Amino acid sequence: MIIENVHLSQKAKDQLIKLKRITGIQNWNILCRWGFCVSVADGTAPPFINIPSESAVEMTWRVFGGTHHEIYTAILKERCKKDGIGLDKQSLTQQFRLHLHRGIGHLSENMSSKKIEGMLLIRPC
Repeated sequence: MIIENVHLSQKAKDQLIKLKRITGIQNWNILCRWGFCVSVADGTAPPFINIPSESAVEMTWRVFGGTHHEIYTAILKERCKKDGIGLDKQSLTQQFRLHLHRGIGHLSENMSSKKIEGMLLIRPC
């Protein structure tokens, strides 16, 4: 397993709380998966930023990915290859965190409606 635990920043936690309220989706991992996929679908690499792990939101990689955790691993590796980033554990972990936080932010900022259906209309940046 490339990533053992997923840690979120306080800002991401606050954004997820907003998304839970708007969409009615109660599980952090489902919203995190959606955010990760939105970011990976973006044509640009996420900018490097230092993301603190100050919130109490933490989950294992298997909880994040569910029964499809191996598919999310493959998606991350393919995206790193596309962006010319190494596939060592440190690089993969860093890129995952950058994609996850960028995607959560994008979802939170771009809900086109106050319903779950609005998430279907969100396109990558």
